[in-house]
Amino acid sequence: MTEAELASECVILLHGLARTSSSMHILQKSLSKKGYSVINIDYPSRQLPISELANVAIEEGILKSQQLQCKKIHFVTHSLGGILVRQYTQKKPIPDLHRVVMLGPPNNGSEVVDRLKNLPGYYQLNGPAGLELGTAEEDIPKQLGPVNFELGIIAGKLSINPFLSSMIPGQDDGKVSVESTKTQGMKDFIILPTTHTFMMWNSESIHQTMYFLKHGLFDHKSEPENE
Repeated sequence: MTEAELASECVILLHGLARTSSSMHILQKSLSKKGYSVINIDYPSRQLPISELANVAIEEGILKSQQLQCKKIHFVTHSLGGILVRQYTQKKPIPDLHRVVMLGPPNNGSEVVDRLKNLPGYYQLNGPAGLELGTAEEDIPKQLGPVNFELGIIAGKLSINPFLSSMIPGQDDGKVSVESTKTQGMKDFIILPTTHTFMMWNSESIHQTMYFLKHGLFDHKSEPENE
Protein backbone atom coordinates (compact mmCIF):
# COMPACT_ATOMS: atom_id res chain seq x y z
CA MET A 1 0.00 0.00 0.00
CA THR A 2 1.38 3.41 -0.96
CA GLU A 3 1.88 6.31 1.43
CA ALA A 4 -0.94 8.22 -0.27
CA GLU A 5 -3.31 5.26 0.11
CA LEU A 6 -2.52 4.94 3.82
CA ALA A 7 -2.98 8.67 4.34
CA SER A 8 -6.50 8.29 2.91
CA GLU A 9 -7.29 5.92 5.82
CA CYS A 10 -8.20 7.64 9.09
CA VAL A 11 -7.66 5.99 12.45
CA ILE A 12 -9.83 7.52 15.17
CA LEU A 13 -8.47 6.95 18.69
CA LEU A 14 -10.79 6.84 21.71
CA HIS A 15 -9.31 6.76 25.21
CA GLY A 16 -10.80 5.07 28.26
CA LEU A 17 -12.75 6.20 31.31
CA ALA A 18 -11.10 8.92 33.39
CA ARG A 19 -8.26 9.20 30.86
CA THR A 20 -7.46 11.79 28.19
CA SER A 21 -6.20 11.75 24.62
CA SER A 22 -2.63 11.96 25.97
CA SER A 23 -2.95 8.31 27.04
CA MET A 24 -3.16 7.43 23.33
CA HIS A 25 -0.20 9.53 22.17
CA ILE A 26 2.21 6.60 21.74
CA LEU A 27 -0.31 4.80 19.56
CA GLN A 28 -0.94 8.04 17.70
CA LYS A 29 2.76 8.47 16.90
CA SER A 30 3.17 4.84 15.87
CA LEU A 31 0.19 4.94 13.50
CA SER A 32 1.24 8.30 12.07
CA LYS A 33 4.71 6.93 11.32
CA LYS A 34 3.05 4.13 9.36
CA GLY A 35 1.33 6.76 7.23
CA TYR A 36 -2.23 6.74 8.60
CA SER A 37 -4.13 9.98 9.18
CA VAL A 38 -4.73 9.82 12.95
CA ILE A 39 -7.49 11.61 14.85
CA ASN A 40 -6.99 11.45 18.63
CA ILE A 41 -10.28 12.42 20.30
CA ASP A 42 -10.34 13.97 23.77
CA TYR A 43 -13.85 13.50 25.17
CA PRO A 44 -15.28 14.26 28.66
CA SER A 45 -15.52 10.64 29.85
CA ARG A 46 -16.57 11.53 33.42
CA GLN A 47 -19.21 14.14 32.59
CA LEU A 48 -21.88 12.36 30.52
CA PRO A 49 -23.63 8.98 30.23
CA ILE A 50 -22.45 6.54 27.58
CA SER A 51 -25.17 7.35 25.03
CA GLU A 52 -24.20 11.04 25.02
CA LEU A 53 -20.46 10.35 25.09
CA ALA A 54 -20.82 8.13 22.02
CA ASN A 55 -22.45 10.93 20.06
CA VAL A 56 -19.95 13.57 21.22
CA ALA A 57 -16.79 11.55 20.61
CA ILE A 58 -17.66 9.63 17.46
CA GLU A 59 -19.36 12.46 15.62
CA GLU A 60 -16.31 14.64 16.24
CA GLY A 61 -14.15 11.86 14.78
CA ILE A 62 -16.41 11.42 11.75
CA LEU A 63 -16.44 15.17 11.07
CA LYS A 64 -12.64 15.39 11.23
CA SER A 65 -12.25 12.35 8.97
CA GLN A 66 -14.57 13.98 6.43
CA GLN A 67 -12.49 17.16 6.57
CA LEU A 68 -9.43 15.03 5.79
CA GLN A 69 -11.37 13.36 2.94
CA CYS A 70 -10.60 9.89 4.26
CA LYS A 71 -11.82 6.95 2.17
CA LYS A 72 -11.77 4.49 5.08
CA ILE A 73 -12.34 4.99 8.81
CA HIS A 74 -10.80 2.75 11.46
CA PHE A 75 -11.16 3.00 15.24
CA VAL A 76 -8.65 2.00 17.90
CA THR A 77 -10.16 2.18 21.36
CA HIS A 78 -9.16 1.62 24.96
CA SER A 79 -11.66 0.32 27.53
CA LEU A 80 -14.78 2.55 27.56
CA GLY A 81 -13.90 3.81 24.07
CA GLY A 82 -14.90 0.43 22.63
CA ILE A 83 -18.31 0.60 24.29
CA LEU A 84 -18.85 4.01 22.71
CA VAL A 85 -18.29 2.55 19.23
CA ARG A 86 -20.70 -0.30 19.95
CA GLN A 87 -23.30 2.09 21.39
CA TYR A 88 -23.10 4.42 18.40
CA THR A 89 -23.18 1.73 15.71
CA GLN A 90 -26.28 0.15 17.26
CA LYS A 91 -28.13 3.38 16.41
CA LYS A 92 -26.43 4.81 13.32
CA PRO A 93 -24.07 3.62 10.60
CA ILE A 94 -20.58 5.14 10.48
CA PRO A 95 -19.78 6.14 6.89
CA ASP A 96 -16.82 4.24 5.40
CA LEU A 97 -16.20 2.28 8.62
CA HIS A 98 -13.63 -0.43 7.95
CA ARG A 99 -11.84 -2.00 10.94
CA VAL A 100 -11.92 -1.57 14.73
CA VAL A 101 -9.40 -2.70 17.35
CA MET A 102 -10.52 -2.64 20.98
CA LEU A 103 -7.98 -2.79 23.82
CA GLY A 104 -9.39 -4.17 27.08
CA PRO A 105 -13.04 -3.40 26.34
CA PRO A 106 -15.59 -4.28 29.09
CA ASN A 107 -17.89 -5.79 26.47
CA ASN A 108 -19.77 -7.80 29.10
CA GLY A 109 -19.28 -5.28 31.89
CA SER A 110 -16.88 -5.26 34.83
CA GLU A 111 -17.34 -6.95 38.20
CA VAL A 112 -15.21 -4.14 39.65
CA VAL A 113 -18.01 -1.70 38.83
CA ASP A 114 -20.56 -4.05 40.41
CA ARG A 115 -18.61 -4.05 43.67
CA LEU A 116 -17.51 -0.43 43.88
CA LYS A 117 -20.19 1.73 42.23
CA ASN A 118 -22.14 2.31 45.47
CA LEU A 119 -19.10 3.32 47.50
CA PRO A 120 -18.52 6.98 48.46
CA GLY A 121 -16.41 8.80 45.88
CA TYR A 122 -16.96 6.35 43.03
CA TYR A 123 -19.31 8.65 41.13
CA GLN A 124 -17.04 11.64 41.64
CA LEU A 125 -14.12 9.71 40.15
CA ASN A 126 -15.94 7.97 37.30
CA GLY A 127 -19.07 9.96 36.52
CA PRO A 128 -22.35 8.67 35.03
CA ALA A 129 -20.63 6.45 32.44
CA GLY A 130 -18.76 4.70 35.23
CA LEU A 131 -22.07 3.64 36.77
CA GLU A 132 -23.23 2.06 33.50
CA LEU A 133 -20.37 -0.42 33.04
CA GLY A 134 -21.47 -3.20 35.40
CA THR A 135 -22.42 -6.76 34.46
CA ALA A 136 -26.17 -6.57 35.19
CA GLU A 137 -28.70 -6.97 32.41
CA GLU A 138 -29.74 -3.34 32.76
CA ASP A 139 -26.15 -2.09 32.35
CA ILE A 140 -25.13 -0.76 28.94
CA PRO A 141 -22.69 -3.56 27.93
CA LYS A 142 -25.41 -6.22 28.28
CA GLN A 143 -27.87 -4.16 26.23
CA LEU A 144 -25.65 -4.00 23.15
CA GLY A 145 -26.05 -6.64 20.46
CA PRO A 146 -23.48 -8.32 18.21
CA VAL A 147 -21.08 -6.00 16.41
CA ASN A 148 -21.76 -5.20 12.78
CA PHE A 149 -18.22 -4.24 11.81
CA GLU A 150 -14.81 -5.91 11.41
CA LEU A 151 -13.54 -6.17 15.00
CA GLY A 152 -10.34 -7.37 16.63
CA ILE A 153 -10.11 -7.50 20.44
CA ILE A 154 -6.93 -7.42 22.52
CA ALA A 155 -7.29 -8.66 26.12
CA GLY A 156 -4.65 -8.29 28.83
CA LYS A 157 -3.81 -10.97 31.38
CA LEU A 158 -1.51 -9.09 33.77
CA SER A 159 -2.57 -7.01 36.77
CA ILE A 160 -0.83 -4.43 38.94
CA ASN A 161 -3.82 -4.23 41.29
CA PRO A 162 -4.35 -7.42 43.34
CA PHE A 163 -7.25 -5.80 45.22
CA LEU A 164 -9.28 -5.19 42.07
CA SER A 165 -8.24 -8.51 40.55
CA SER A 166 -9.66 -10.29 43.59
CA MET A 167 -13.12 -9.15 42.46
CA ILE A 168 -12.73 -10.52 38.93
CA PRO A 169 -13.17 -14.19 37.94
CA GLY A 170 -10.50 -15.87 35.81
CA GLN A 171 -7.64 -14.11 34.07
CA ASP A 172 -7.85 -10.32 34.10
CA ASP A 173 -5.92 -7.15 33.35
CA GLY A 174 -6.66 -5.50 36.71
CA LYS A 175 -9.96 -3.97 35.59
CA VAL A 176 -11.64 -6.36 33.13
CA SER A 177 -11.63 -10.16 32.84
CA VAL A 178 -10.34 -11.76 29.66
CA GLU A 179 -13.75 -13.36 29.09
CA SER A 180 -15.58 -10.06 29.51
CA THR A 181 -13.67 -8.45 26.65
CA LYS A 182 -15.27 -10.81 24.10
CA THR A 183 -18.40 -10.08 22.11
CA GLN A 184 -20.51 -11.70 19.43
CA GLY A 185 -19.43 -10.90 15.90
CA MET A 186 -15.76 -10.22 16.63
CA LYS A 187 -13.45 -11.36 13.85
CA ASP A 188 -10.32 -12.08 15.87
CA PHE A 189 -9.16 -12.15 19.49
CA ILE A 190 -5.78 -12.25 21.21
CA ILE A 191 -4.55 -12.31 24.82
CA LEU A 192 -1.34 -10.45 25.65
CA PRO A 193 0.75 -10.20 28.85
CA THR A 194 -0.14 -6.59 29.55
CA THR A 195 -2.19 -4.58 32.05
CA HIS A 196 -5.37 -2.59 31.50
CA THR A 197 -3.77 0.69 32.53
CA PHE A 198 -0.78 0.49 30.20
CA MET A 199 -1.88 -1.81 27.33
CA MET A 200 -2.07 1.02 24.80
CA TRP A 201 1.63 1.73 25.45
CA ASN A 202 2.68 -1.91 25.17
CA SER A 203 4.85 -2.60 22.11
CA GLU A 204 3.15 -5.93 21.33
CA SER A 205 -0.29 -4.32 21.64
CA ILE A 206 0.78 -1.65 19.17
CA HIS A 207 2.19 -4.26 16.78
CA GLN A 208 -0.99 -6.32 16.92
CA THR A 209 -3.16 -3.23 16.47
CA MET A 210 -1.37 -2.19 13.31
CA TYR A 211 -1.33 -5.75 12.00
CA PHE A 212 -5.10 -6.05 12.38
CA LEU A 213 -5.73 -2.69 10.72
CA LYS A 214 -3.70 -3.87 7.73
CA HIS A 215 -4.73 -7.53 7.48
CA GLY A 216 -8.06 -7.90 9.32
CA LEU A 217 -6.59 -10.44 11.76
CA PHE A 218 -3.89 -10.57 14.43
CA ASP A 219 -0.33 -11.78 14.04
CA HIS A 220 -0.76 -15.02 15.98
CA LYS A 221 2.71 -16.22 14.99
CA SER A 222 4.18 -13.64 17.36
CA GLU A 223 1.56 -14.25 20.08
CA PRO A 224 3.21 -14.97 23.46
CA GLU A 225 2.47 -18.45 24.72
CA ASN A 226 -0.30 -18.52 27.29
CA GLU A 227 0.60 -19.87 30.67
